[in-house]
Amino acid sequence: MDSSSYFFDKDRHIFYLDMMLDALPWQYQDQEINRITLAYFAISGLDILGALDRVDKDRVARWVLSLRACPNDESDLHDGEFFGFHGSRSSQFPRHDPGNVRRNGSHLASTYCALAILKIIGYDLLSIDPESILISMRNLQQPDGSFMPIQNGAEKDLRFVYCAAAICFILDDWSGMNREKAKEYICNCQSYDGGFGLVPDSESHGGAAYCAVAALHLMGFIKDDIVSKLPSSSAIDVPMLLEWCLQRQAVDGGFQGRPNKASDTCYAFWVGGILKILGAHNFYDKAALRRFLLTCQSQYGGFSKFPEEWPDLYHSYYGVTAFSLLEEPGLKPLHVELGISDLLASGVLSCLVQF
Repeated sequence: MDSSSYFFDKDRHIFYLDMMLDALPWQYQDQEINRITLAYFAISGLDILGALDRVDKDRVARWVLSLRACPNDESDLHDGEFFGFHGSRSSQFPRHDPGNVRRNGSHLASTYCALAILKIIGYDLLSIDPESILISMRNLQQPDGSFMPIQNGAEKDLRFVYCAAAICFILDDWSGMNREKAKEYICNCQSYDGGFGLVPDSESHGGAAYCAVAALHLMGFIKDDIVSKLPSSSAIDVPMLLEWCLQRQAVDGGFQGRPNKASDTCYAFWVGGILKILGAHNFYDKAALRRFLLTCQSQYGGFSKFPEEWPDLYHSYYGVTAFSLLEEPGLKPLHVELGISDLLASGVLSCLVQF
């Protein structure tokens, strides 16, 4: 095993994320539609690593703002379209429904990533007309409380409830969603085993459980460090959820997303993040998790999904966030529910950058 696998190689991870921000390898061409999400992974990762100085904030801000979908007038906000951010330049190409109206391609997940990036680089979010985002976002909430990510023909599940909650939290305005209906939908997604499926009556999954818990916390339905206050009233069955989460740490020290699956780097954040939000982050074996993550650390920088494989941007980002949760020296702490550094998420900025 390469000697770098015995310690967290911060400098190599900075190099890897900086390289990925500058130019993505050809293997990512089929993910072009999600380019802003990939940029979020790189920029947020560099920030957590204390290397935000590697990012050209002016250039990034101009690019992100160029992906904004804007209404022509106020009447557009009520016709069913969502006016958020596109995922990439290609999603801005005009699209027509045969015999119908033109629809824009802005997306809830892309909007969350865009706002997170702007928050990280210190951009004044009041200057982007947040009202049009919030008013049109209400068009995406369904009668059962769930959200679709675009205005028509899309799936609806906990991922997009989370994105809506994160957008409202970042913009400090909850007019974009009905929180009570969203809470009802989230509660309906908790399974018999204590975990959460992406939709009601589906298999529990680590990512879905994170979306549920993080959204409930952002919306104010779960209080800080709820475990220390048990028994207490809560929107969900917290003891069952904790048992489900703690059972996800496998014998190799890593976290799995579902029972009988292999440990995977990203679930160190998805499941570890749930335990952090609930105040149960001292209930699992951190040393064993750290050893597992180091087996997924690449000698070239970044992290792989499974031990000793090639790194990728997604797992590299969640590897870095996992080490932040483990309080690795030299890393910024996380605002776990938003996936950005805690200092920025709390609004404590030395100044707002003007572009």
